[in-house]
Amino acid sequence: MNEFDAVVVGSGPNGLAAAITLQQQGLDVLIVEGGQTIGGGLRSKELTLPGFIHDVCATVHPLAIGSTFFNRLPLKDFGLSFSFSESPLAHPIENTQAVILHRDLDQMTDELGPDAVRYRQSLESLVRHWDELSTDLLGPLRWPKNPALLARLGPRFLRSADQTARRFQSDRTRALFAGLAAHGMLPLHYLTTSAIGWVLAGLAHRVGWPVIHGGSQQLANALGKYFKSLGGQIVTEMPVTDVRELPARDYLLLDLTPQQLLKLKGLDFSAGYIRQLERYRYGMGVFKMDWALSEPIPFRDPRCRSAATIHIGGTFHEIKQSEYDIHAGRGSEKPYIILVQPSLSDPSRAPAGGHTAWAYCHVPHGSLLDMSAIIERQIERFAPGFKEVILVRSTMNTSQMEQYNPNYVGGDINGGQMDWRQLFTRPVRSLVPYRTSDPNVYLTSSSTPPGGGVHGLCGYHSARTLLRDHLNQKIDF
Repeated sequence: MNEFDAVVVGSGPNGLAAAITLQQQGLDVLIVEGGQTIGGGLRSKELTLPGFIHDVCATVHPLAIGSTFFNRLPLKDFGLSFSFSESPLAHPIENTQAVILHRDLDQMTDELGPDAVRYRQSLESLVRHWDELSTDLLGPLRWPKNPALLARLGPRFLRSADQTARRFQSDRTRALFAGLAAHGMLPLHYLTTSAIGWVLAGLAHRVGWPVIHGGSQQLANALGKYFKSLGGQIVTEMPVTDVRELPARDYLLLDLTPQQLLKLKGLDFSAGYIRQLERYRYGMGVFKMDWALSEPIPFRDPRCRSAATIHIGGTFHEIKQSEYDIHAGRGSEKPYIILVQPSLSDPSRAPAGGHTAWAYCHVPHGSLLDMSAIIERQIERFAPGFKEVILVRSTMNTSQMEQYNPNYVGGDINGGQMDWRQLFTRPVRSLVPYRTSDPNVYLTSSSTPPGGGVHGLCGYHSARTLLRDHLNQKIDF
């Protein structure tokens, strides 16, 4: 008899989700984590000064609070709570007011002027029917549960962000949409780049863009505590280089991207499957900064203080050019930046009177450029005096990001490029990409559908596939 029914390697949100799903169905599951703590991209640390809590990667969690998987778990009972800023997002623009993405869709009428009607019409169905649509949008390629509703959204999701922007009259609306779509880490003329923009906007109006009280680590901790309450076991500080060294088990689930799979010893994959993994494409990397601050960032437009998340990048054309250059392997002197001030809505992130901020810009895959001066100069465009409130800074280039979390290959935090060729068929061309060529080994990482983001759904769908394949157990939302 094997020691465990299943072993999960990796304790990011997807590894935790897979382990919980199996444990809920009566399997005996072990999670093996190489780091000192569980969490993967959810870890929080004091990167600058004592008492200043920084999220090493994920900070803002619209997909977590909107996740059809996480929402089914009693995570509040295990210490999880969210903190909301007044507005989900601000997008400053030079020589004019910032564009504010309000939680209330009705408030966008004054914000977007002549584009308000088109914006509302584009989002109303998504906002109203998110719970129904999310099972189709955030999962593997399959016949949709809501085909008519999805068909109405399909054309606007398939467009490039560039095509969508042309449908707006105002430069302000185009800039707002560019910042939303650029989360996808792709050139904005690529097909389907509108999808991420609409989903993030829809989530802002449906559930908000919260941070987690006390740091993103608290989500990992809550998931881990719930998993243990079901009888699951977790072992940390156990790096895995050879699966033959793991405890005996019936099934193995790997929260790893293709590059780590190819390095892992003891796997019996077919030659054809290995060739497909070798062809898997990774995307842009990120250069990340964290700051301990003496006061909030002094944005020229004070309305920016209403939002925890700020998109720095200026106009649509500036952001489009930046993303194009970086994807082509060139740097950018005015990069698109995602900036977060979690302490504005969560005072527990810093000592009294202090604040924390976090930002990253996209860089070419594997780039070792130090972007710290460029990032701070770009922020100063919209917040003169920003450097004067910095107490201590911390930086991480793409190599350091990968060292922190090996799944961030070349600094790619999405687990692989998410263009139309790798959106549903990742990491291989298969209708069920969670399966490997070994019938007892499954993938759970963000290199499977629906890709990057803190939602746990890659892990859930992987575990669901295993249960159907081997135990004839069918579970669904």
